[in-house]
Amino acid sequence: MQDSGNVDLQDQRQRQRYRGFAIAVGCLMFLLGMSALAGWLLQIQVIISLVPDFPSMAFNTALCFVLSGLGLAASTLAARRFLIAATVMTGIAAAIAAARLLEIVTIGRTFHNIDLLITRFVIPPDFIAQIGGGMGPNTALVFLIANLSLLFSLYVERRSQVVQELTSYIVITLGMIALASYVTDAEQGYRWGPYAAMALHTAVGMVIFGSGLLARSWWMQPANRAQIPLWIPAAVCFTGLLVDLYTPLGVANGILYVPLVLTALWFGNRNAPLFFAFACTVLLMLGFFAVRHNEAAFWQEIANRTITAATLWLIAILVFYFMRNNHNLETERVRFGALVRGTPDAVIVIDESGTIRSFNPAAESMFGYTPQETIGRNIKMLMPEPYHSEHDGYLAHYRKTGEERIIGTTRMVSGRRRNGIVFPIDVSISAVSTGDAKIFVGIVRDISERARQEERMKTTLAQLEAYTAELERSNHDLDEFAYIASHDLKEPLRGLHNHSRFLLEDYEDKLDDDGVRRLNRLVRLSQRMEKLVNDLLYFSRLGRQQLAVKRSDIGLIVKDVVATMELLLEERHAKVIIDGQLPDVVCDAPRLTEVFRNLITNAIKYNDKPAPLVSIGYLDRFVGQDGTIARNVFFVRDNGKGIPQEFHEDIFRIFKRLEKSQDSDDGTGAGLTFVRKIIARHNGDIWLESEVGAGTTFYFTLGKKREGQNAAA
Repeated sequence: MQDSGNVDLQDQRQRQRYRGFAIAVGCLMFLLGMSALAGWLLQIQVIISLVPDFPSMAFNTALCFVLSGLGLAASTLAARRFLIAATVMTGIAAAIAAARLLEIVTIGRTFHNIDLLITRFVIPPDFIAQIGGGMGPNTALVFLIANLSLLFSLYVERRSQVVQELTSYIVITLGMIALASYVTDAEQGYRWGPYAAMALHTAVGMVIFGSGLLARSWWMQPANRAQIPLWIPAAVCFTGLLVDLYTPLGVANGILYVPLVLTALWFGNRNAPLFFAFACTVLLMLGFFAVRHNEAAFWQEIANRTITAATLWLIAILVFYFMRNNHNLETERVRFGALVRGTPDAVIVIDESGTIRSFNPAAESMFGYTPQETIGRNIKMLMPEPYHSEHDGYLAHYRKTGEERIIGTTRMVSGRRRNGIVFPIDVSISAVSTGDAKIFVGIVRDISERARQEERMKTTLAQLEAYTAELERSNHDLDEFAYIASHDLKEPLRGLHNHSRFLLEDYEDKLDDDGVRRLNRLVRLSQRMEKLVNDLLYFSRLGRQQLAVKRSDIGLIVKDVVATMELLLEERHAKVIIDGQLPDVVCDAPRLTEVFRNLITNAIKYNDKPAPLVSIGYLDRFVGQDGTIARNVFFVRDNGKGIPQEFHEDIFRIFKRLEKSQDSDDGTGAGLTFVRKIIARHNGDIWLESEVGAGTTFYFTLGKKREGQNAAA
C-alpha cells in the first residue's frame, strides 16, 4: 500500500499545478482582452477581427475578458483583498453580460445600446460604425454563467465545485461549437442572430476560459480531477461536431459521442458521464440547427437524433452507476487499508502456497522485518520449530483434503523475530475466496506480556495457597489457644475466686478490716479477669465464625432488647423509643441484637440526666455535619453527656473506657469494639456525632449479604 504521506504530498503538488494553470488562463484572458481593447483604442481592425469579413470582438467583450481573467486569477489566491477583487471583477463582467442579454430579449438583437454605453466615450463614432455589431448572445450567455459560477464558488462551499465543473463543460462546448462552425463555414454555430456573432478569437478565448474554470474546480476538489488529458474529450467533441455537420442524418455522430461519454470513466467526478451526456445533447441539437434540412428527411433526422440522445443518456446512466459502485468499493478499500495500517495487531495475508502477500506496520514492529523483506517469501520464515517444518505439510494437506484445523479458530503458538527471539502469539486465521483461489488472513497478537503476567499470577497463586495454608494453620492454633484459654486459664481464676470466697466465709471474723478488704478485692479482680478473658475469646471468634444471615424485623429485635432491660430502665428512670418504622434487613439477628443491646446500655449507663432518653430510628438518606452522604442508615441517639471529638475513635478500641459507669459491676470496655466488628462483618460502617452536654448519636449501615438483596430494603 502506498504511504499516505506520499499520497498527500502528490495531491498537494497536483493542486498547485491546477491552481497555476487557472492563474495562467486568467492571465491569457487578460492579455487577449487587453489586445482587443488596444485594437479598439488604436483603431486597428485586424486585431479586432483577425480575418477580414469575420465578426469582430466587441469592445464590451474585450472588457469582459479582462475582468473575467483577473477575477479567475484572483479567485485562486487566499488573501481577503484578492477575494474582494475577484468578487468585484466577476460581478461587473456578469452585470455587463446580463444587461446585454436583457437588451436582446426585450428590445431585439439589432440594438447595441449596452455596447455603445461605454464605447462612444472612448472610440470615434465613425470607427464604431465601420466595425458595427456588438456582443453576441452566445458570448453574453457564456460570460454570464461563467462569472456567476465563479461568484457562487467564492461564497458557497457546498456543491459549488460541481456547479463550476458543469459550467466549464458548457463554456468549452459553446466555444468549440463556434470554432467548429468557423472551420465548416456553418454560420449558425457562431452567429445567434443576424447582427451579432462570436468572433474567432472570442471562441478561442471561451475554450481557454472553460479550461481555466475546469482547472479551478479540480483545484477546489482534487478528487474530481481527470486521469486523462482534457484535450482527449475535447477532441472527441470537436470531431463529433464536424462529422455531425457533414452527415445531416446523424448516422455517425451517435457512434462518435459514445467514446466521449465513456471518457468519464477516467474522471474522478461521478457526475462526469451526466455532464458529458448533457454536452453531447447540446452538440446534437446545435448540429441539427446549424444546417439546412431536406423537408422530406426532416422528421427522420429528428427521430434519429432523439434515439441517439436517448442512447447516450442510457450509456451515461450506466457509466454513472458503474463509477458510483467503483467509488464505494474504493472508499471501502481505503477504509480497510487504513484499518489494517492502524490496527495494533499484526495482519498478514498469504496465498494457498504460504507466500506472504501483505504485511502491515504492526507486523513490522512485531517481527522486525520490513514488507520488502517478507512479501513474496514463505510465511514459515516467521515460525520457530516445530511449526517451521510442519507448516508446508499442513498447507499441502489442506489443499488436498480441504480439512481445516486452525482456520476460524484462535490458537496460542510461537513466533520468531528477525533477531531469532521466540515469543508467544495468538493467531486467528480466516480464509477468503477470491474467484478460484483462496487467500488466508492472519491476525497475530503478541502475548508476551500476558504470558509474563500469567507466570506472575501462577507464582502469586502459589504464594497465596501457601499463605492460606499458613493462615489455616494459624487459625487452628488460635482455636487451640482459645480452647486452652477457656479451660486451662479460667480454671486458676475460678480457684482464686473460690478460695477467696472460702476465706471470707470461714475467717472473716478472724481477719481485720484491711484483710477483709483485700480478700474482697481479690474476688472482684478474679471476676474481672474472667470477664476480660471471655471478651477476648469472644472477639477472636467474631472474625472467624460464619454469620447466620436471614431476613429479620429490626423493630422486633429492638423490642426484645428493651424487654430484657426493664430492670435497668426502671432503676435509671430511662426510656427507649422507636422513631418511625424500622425496616426488615438481611442480617445475623443474634449479632444485631448484641449491637443494639450494647448501644442502648452505654446510652443509659453513661448518662448524667435524671431521665435518660434513648431514640432508635432509620434514615433513607443521611447527610452528615461534614457533608458526607449515606443511605439506609440506622441510628441510636441519647441525651447524655456527649463525647469529645478527640475520643471518637478511642471508644472503639478494645478494653478502652473513657470513664467508669455508675454501676458497681463495671464492664470491660469491649462493647463498642464488638459492635464495630459485628457491623464490619455485615459489610457496614459505624460512626457518631456528639455534642458535649447534649448527647450522642451513633449511626451505622448494613451492607449486602446475599446477591440481589439489599441489606436495608
